[in-house]
Amino acid sequence: MILTTTHNIEGKKAVKYLGLVSGDAILGANIFRDFFASIRDIVGGRSAAYEKELRKAKNIALEEMQEQARNLGANAIVGIDIDYETIGTNSSMLMVSANGTAVVVE
Repeated sequence: MILTTTHNIEGKKAVKYLGLVSGDAILGANIFRDFFASIRDIVGGRSAAYEKELRKAKNIALEEMQEQARNLGANAIVGIDIDYETIGTNSSMLMVSANGTAVVVE
């Protein structure tokens, strides 16, 4: 399946628009990883634990969105928008939402 943030795909023509598809993922970060991540953030290092969880949540949201598109008969999703949020007590959970338009391209 072709995934793109643009509204069209170079060299392809959208012959059918099937509607909006979306995927969401909410993941909690482990308390020990949170603690060590905050220490790394304080000393200026990158937070590998958060980066890993963020990538995991993004992949889940994109896979869920693709599943919806496949069920509609799409072979591409255009205009994808991915939003990231932290939610929960002390922002302890990561939420990723992916939205796009399912299409059939030739």
